[in-house]
Amino acid sequence: MNTLTPRPSRIRWLILALLFFISVVTYIDRVNISVTARQMMPAYGITDQQMGWVFSAFVVGYALFQIPGGWLADRWGARAVLTVALLWWSICTALTAMVAASSLASLVGIIGALMLVRFCLGMGEAVALPAFNRAVTNWFPADTRGFGIGIAIGGIGLGSAMTPPIAAWVMVNWGWQTVFYLASLLGIGMALLWWLLSRNHPHEHPWVNAGEQALLKCAPPATTTTVPWRTFRRTPTIWWLVISYSCLGYVAYVYLSWFYLYLVNVREFDVLRGGIYASAPFLAMLVFCPLGGWVTDRLAARYGLTTGRAVAGMTGMVLAG
Repeated sequence: MNTLTPRPSRIRWLILALLFFISVVTYIDRVNISVTARQMMPAYGITDQQMGWVFSAFVVGYALFQIPGGWLADRWGARAVLTVALLWWSICTALTAMVAASSLASLVGIIGALMLVRFCLGMGEAVALPAFNRAVTNWFPADTRGFGIGIAIGGIGLGSAMTPPIAAWVMVNWGWQTVFYLASLLGIGMALLWWLLSRNHPHEHPWVNAGEQALLKCAPPATTTTVPWRTFRRTPTIWWLVISYSCLGYVAYVYLSWFYLYLVNVREFDVLRGGIYASAPFLAMLVFCPLGGWVTDRLAARYGLTTGRAVAGMTGMVLAG
């Protein structure tokens, strides 16, 4: 950088902080039902199997809309897509508390109504991580993107860790419906902040100076709507990523959906103590997501992109197993 280029501004870190807090909100809205189920199930006469259907409805919506979510983020940009997604799933979060008493429940039953709302919630939240990757790619140099996405999804750990104890406390004092209403308001507020403070690319942001643009090598992006499906099918790395993420998804599903209920119903923890212990795995995630991203960047610089990225992921999965 020559001496005429000003000291880079740091707006990329603002974008990353916003992604972190969106990640927090995402997992508050995802985990809260695992805690409130303790009172929802007896209130509506829901069995464990039926609650499993409700949990799985979210996962089905989440899985089906991952690819459309990534395409939308590429096509329209992370700013608009994440804003709409936040508003969408915040409304669905509030509806989770209301739907059993709505006319929808009279048409498809309480379980059917809850499944439909949670499916729609999964549709909205499916956009989050693909949009995070698009935003980090746009705002960070290639050699720091591992750390960047590690920080962004580190919010998963914080959101998932804080939800069980706080949701349990709110549930005990104000009822389980209040948990969903507060989470919905939080998501709407976060959507407003993201829309006001973010942009799709550094060159679009009025607070980014020439120094930061030079650091990020800003240029208007080429617009493309063509998805290279054939290239995806022929790339072994993509298939390994799909398989590894599928394995990760199963374990995450157990902890996000059933761990609190297991502690309270099977291990007979009280409601509040179960919330504290259920947060433990996610506190570890809060620390090790950014650390893993940083290690990944270092390994990629030393051993090459494919090997460097793979070693960190493989090590984490083996230790977790």
